[in-house]
Amino acid sequence: MILRPFSHTEPVAISYLFGCGGRACGAVVDPVGDIETYLRAAEASGMRILYVIDTHIHADHVSAGRRLASVAGARYVLAAQAAAAPASETVRDGDVLELGNVSVEVLHTPGHTPEHVSLLVTDRTRANEPWFVMTGHTLMVGDVGRTELAANAEEGAQVLFASLGRLKALPDYVEVLPGAFSGSVCGRGLSGKPFSTIGFERRYNAAFRIDEEAEFLRFMSADIPVPSPGAAELRAVNAGLAA
Repeated sequence: MILRPFSHTEPVAISYLFGCGGRACGAVVDPVGDIETYLRAAEASGMRILYVIDTHIHADHVSAGRRLASVAGARYVLAAQAAAAPASETVRDGDVLELGNVSVEVLHTPGHTPEHVSLLVTDRTRANEPWFVMTGHTLMVGDVGRTELAANAEEGAQVLFASLGRLKALPDYVEVLPGAFSGSVCGRGLSGKPFSTIGFERRYNAAFRIDEEAEFLRFMSADIPVPSPGAAELRAVNAGLAA
């Protein structure tokens, strides 16, 4: 397994390059900014980029996903539920992307956005059980993502609660690799530590540890983070529907 995180501060976000070193193939998740960063990292790791995956249509920055996929000769991946221009490959819940000895199971985890997916990653050279989950803006360290699913915030929170229930069903040892950290507008109490585990977040994440839906809806209705300026326009650009 090769895993390279990239932390960004403007905007606050985390991207990842990961994959199978033995079979020299990998994927990039939620790329931001200069695509040369990822191309150089893949070359240094001896990997071909097969997939570029956006966990969701971002509303706080311009995604580099489509551009990176085009230059790298990779397949650009979005959830099938995305209201977007066609991607090279669309995925649904339960689909699996193969990267040599590494497999990536797609989990549809809407709530932050309708199309949001998380990526459950297994390295078969280590075990046949998942090692980590890339959660985008659904579950982050210290908080969960702001709901952008619908004009009705309660409806969005209900959908997010169900998605978080799926993540809670994962073993405690599964590592959480989120798409943002402290300073992002997508959460309220985010930690500056960029990774965690399902078990630690289940115990100490104020939102993730709530097991009753009514209590979760009350929690999510308080101190809702303000969306970034131009969020709707950024989503249109990242969906490939506007220049």
